[in-house]
Amino acid sequence: MKRRWRQAGTIAGLTVVMSALILGGCGKSTKTEKSDGSSDFSGKFIISAKEAEKKLNKEEVLFVDARGEDAARKGTIEGAVVTDWTNLSACQEGKAGDEGWGLVPEPSDLTVRLQALGIDKEKEIIVLGEPENGWGEDGRVLWELREAGCENVKIVDGGITAMKDIGVDVKADIKAPEKSDIEVTELDQSHDIMTEELQKNYGEYTIVDTRTPKEYDGAVLYDEAQGGRLPGAVNIPYTELFQSDGTLKDNDSITKMFEEKGIKKDDKVVTYCTGGIRSAYVQLVLEMCGYEYTYNYGQSFWRWAVVGEVEK
Repeated sequence: MKRRWRQAGTIAGLTVVMSALILGGCGKSTKTEKSDGSSDFSGKFIISAKEAEKKLNKEEVLFVDARGEDAARKGTIEGAVVTDWTNLSACQEGKAGDEGWGLVPEPSDLTVRLQALGIDKEKEIIVLGEPENGWGEDGRVLWELREAGCENVKIVDGGITAMKDIGVDVKADIKAPEKSDIEVTELDQSHDIMTEELQKNYGEYTIVDTRTPKEYDGAVLYDEAQGGRLPGAVNIPYTELFQSDGTLKDNDSITKMFEEKGIKKDDKVVTYCTGGIRSAYVQLVLEMCGYEYTYNYGQSFWRWAVVGEVEK
């Protein structure tokens, strides 16, 4: 899939918008007493808090706090590099919904951004988020790092809360990253889909809307051009992936949830949300559950509401 590089993007007011994105109406499930840092879910992109703790202060491991500076200043892992998903996307000019806004930038631009953050492909990268009070930013950052060619990247199951629950100390000071020499020569878009491709071959894909039922039913909450959903989309909210403690349900339970909605493992599945953040997390989880053909729609409903057919 080819990408047209038109860097659109400033985020005037995006911080305010993203604050509002914090999981209104998120139904958690299955109360659990587990607080030992273990994980019921398994997959190549997931690490339990217990295992992540063992990697603290290791030279060959880089922790990345994907929640942004405001959250990190209230406490983060010592030595963690702090960023948010917008730093690795074209969001610095224009507005959400514009052509190119919110896409992973072209390799030369992405190289500069990753070098400034000290990202090193040779290190294991462990990304922290906040599943209970976030929008899946850790999943989006991991998805962006994969596009940059970083292969050894994982999300902490349960995020920063799970780390704190097992006694890991957090500090309010943020580490200034040491510039790296990472080079991105091409993007891995094997789990990415562009608006043009989706419009052209819409019937080939099974569409999963990972937003809340309220958004699915047409509520305009985040400055979308209009309310509604992609035609024929199945609603499986991002928050349904999690147990009450913010860790993921086990693989079989998640697979069953999707199968009960008619989504088969040999389907070509496109996940979307408002801005491709929650849906990036869901795409990764589906891939780890054995769904081979999964694609995150990076621009998601912000863009589709401008140029695509919307079902009310």
